[in-house]
Amino acid sequence: MTIDYFQRKLDDKRRLTIPTELRAEFASGVVVTRGFKNYLHLYPKMVWDEEVEPLLKGNILDEATADLNVQFRMGKTEGELDLKQGRFSVEQHLLDYAGISKGIVAVRVGKYWRLMSET
Repeated sequence: MTIDYFQRKLDDKRRLTIPTELRAEFASGVVVTRGFKNYLHLYPKMVWDEEVEPLLKGNILDEATADLNVQFRMGKTEGELDLKQGRFSVEQHLLDYAGISKGIVAVRVGKYWRLMSET
């Protein structure tokens, strides 16, 4: 069974708990970045390293590549998933960017997840 959507509340330490069925997907770690609009992207570290990072290394004089680098690297955080509890911390500045206070809606977008405010 594939899970493409889940909702969670952040705990008091801004930690997001990943459903048990998805934890293996994030065993390599997690990367959280700003999205294209007021939401966040959540990547398994392996997906970031193998698919996103090479695209960001495009032509250094290409303005579109530069804009993507600014968009995805500004505020980017990397961390480990606590495999026992299945959670990781989300930095406050990223939550502020996405307008997330407590509740998060997560939707799969191919190989990454979009994190949005529950409201």
